[in-house]
Amino acid sequence: MEIGLVGLGRMGGNMRERLRRSGHTVIGYDPNPEVADVSSLEEMLGGLPSPKVVWVMVPAGEITRTTIRSLGELLDEGDVIIDGGNSRWTDDKVHAAELGERGIGFVDAGVSGGVWGLDNGYALMVGGDPETVAKAQTVFDALRPEGEAGFVHAGPVGAGHFAKMVHNGIEYGLMQAYAEGYELLAATHVVEDVPGVIKSWTHGTVIRSWLLDLLVLALEADPELDQIRGYVDDSGEGRWTIEEAINNAVPAPVMTAALFARFASRQDDSPAMKAVAALRSQFGGHAVTKVARQEVEKPA
Repeated sequence: MEIGLVGLGRMGGNMRERLRRSGHTVIGYDPNPEVADVSSLEEMLGGLPSPKVVWVMVPAGEITRTTIRSLGELLDEGDVIIDGGNSRWTDDKVHAAELGERGIGFVDAGVSGGVWGLDNGYALMVGGDPETVAKAQTVFDALRPEGEAGFVHAGPVGAGHFAKMVHNGIEYGLMQAYAEGYELLAATHVVEDVPGVIKSWTHGTVIRSWLLDLLVLALEADPELDQIRGYVDDSGEGRWTIEEAINNAVPAPVMTAALFARFASRQDDSPAMKAVAALRSQFGGHAVTKVARQEVEKPA
């Protein structure tokens, strides 16, 4: 199959390579000319037969919206756009409606696999009508991992990104649990080989997982994680997951706590914890830790 691929970053570039290894022809466009096969969207589309299939793999948000709008003005009836980024599922319905007015099909694809997907394959969760999904099925089959699992037509437009959103919310919770376990092991003198303990969990235990394997790799490279700051961003999907849990009255305490823990990681000295310390001092006379005089910021 011949396909256009917009966005050749870490994942997009590897997806191009995996598709080519499977015998597909990929014409890739990226603003970075060093990685692009062509210099413009028009040139990319000019090299594709009709009906055209174009996979968009750019950062979620306005960049994705702009790219899809631009493609929509260049494509024809019967062509298909696949959004493989981490877009919010509500955007998918807007894109599908706008493109549908011109007879252009739209598929939203939640993609998991990261930088390891080139060799391991990408787990795919797609949304769209069956006829449109079928036009790109050979591409999905080339990208997915080997075996029966790893691909699902999750439902209509929006279902793929909704599924990926929840997937990432779960990921937040799993990572936080492993991180808290690591900190507890490292905080005591009971366990002498913390990396060894965590590695031992990767075989035969009920908590083994690929994420745990990745933590082992991180600790092998930096046993005490001295080279990493304890600052963690969130890409948006964790927040969206919690918002949907609220909208649907679904209790999600683990994922919510994991998201809030990321917020706490960005505070050098938590104002909330300062207030707690002050309150303990007021009602119980508990000692507080004073800020050193030289650390107090002088007024401008």
